[in-house]
Amino acid sequence: MNALAATSRNFRQASRLLGLDSKLEKSLLIPFREIKVECTIPKDDGSLVSFVGFRVQHDNARGPMKGGIRYHHDVDPDEVNALAQLMTWKTAVAALPYGGAKGGIGCSPGDLSNSELERLTRVFTQKIHDLIGTHTDIPAPDMGTNAQTMAWILDEYSKFHGHSPAVVTGKPIELGGSLGRDAATGRGVVFATEALLAEHGKSISGSTFVIQGFGNVGSWAASIFHERGGKVIAIGDVSGSIKNSNGIDVPALIKHKSEGGALKDYPGAEAMDSNDLLVHECDVLLPCALGGVLNRENAPHVKAKFIIEAANHPTDPEADEILAKKGVFVLPDIYANSGGVIVSYFEWVQNIQGFMWDEEKVNMELKKYMNSSFNNIKQMCKSHDCNLRMGAFTLGVNRVARATLLRGWGA
Repeated sequence: MNALAATSRNFRQASRLLGLDSKLEKSLLIPFREIKVECTIPKDDGSLVSFVGFRVQHDNARGPMKGGIRYHHDVDPDEVNALAQLMTWKTAVAALPYGGAKGGIGCSPGDLSNSELERLTRVFTQKIHDLIGTHTDIPAPDMGTNAQTMAWILDEYSKFHGHSPAVVTGKPIELGGSLGRDAATGRGVVFATEALLAEHGKSISGSTFVIQGFGNVGSWAASIFHERGGKVIAIGDVSGSIKNSNGIDVPALIKHKSEGGALKDYPGAEAMDSNDLLVHECDVLLPCALGGVLNRENAPHVKAKFIIEAANHPTDPEADEILAKKGVFVLPDIYANSGGVIVSYFEWVQNIQGFMWDEEKVNMELKKYMNSSFNNIKQMCKSHDCNLRMGAFTLGVNRVARATLLRGWGA
């Protein structure tokens, strides 16, 4: 099941639990605006090349729309649509005054030079500058984009609208980015894990962790688990997977990778078959990379007691049912990986106020938001007698539905 179908299915289930009427349900599903633009740039060799850029603005009942921009050869309208809708529910779960959006350009960033990427980003910004803005739609980095991409968008946008640091988040610190933003998603995952384990009388210290994906989110989460006495016993990425039952020395692994070494060649652990990673014996499993990795084939063999969805949509609905029957607790992506958007919100707030916070304040506020969301989700689970995923979806959908009705749009 693709991301759009799964997100719509979760939404409909939540909508039934909440007893929303069909007119309101339909209006909540339809995106506010879909944008598709052609971006033609000269390549370094002088030839012209064209790309298609998308921006889906899903809902603005609770505030300006918010969501990443990804550069990937597989960017298609259906996926962008699903992710924009997911951002609407995600920002509502976290109680941020935002709606959802998502965008992207269908390109392979690895095949473009830095100056070609800059030209592409600036052309895309020229095409959408009057449809984004501090109080309209605030982009952020996503797959294939980074702080530099945001700096180019900010600069190009400012040519039309004057200096506007709050138009994008995930910027370099020198241009108004927030301290703590880089680690935010990974740190949020740790706070979410902590809250779930505490609910079951456990703690990070002494628990064992398996992490799939060792990019930004996976490496920060692994690093903080290690710091807090957790034992990371297996890690995998595209290059391969490794395990060490006594715990992997995460800081040493990060150093090995930063020096250009492949994960699978790390001397402090033994190589393992990547297919066995997700079914490896552990307390907590964290899929931090791709969607759809837990499916009906491997779900019956999962040995973890807790799954924290650090990636977007890593668990297929079929796998969800199998895991529920096995008594595995799945902490849904819509909550578990919201640390990034929460600190993006802090960055936006700091830019609007022109008053920057220190990192300690950022991390303290992040913990407050993650804990408060978890408690609200648990409340919904009790009210509607449902699992954590439906608890999160009913929380998010209910907040958006109420805002829509209060504004007189859904009547």
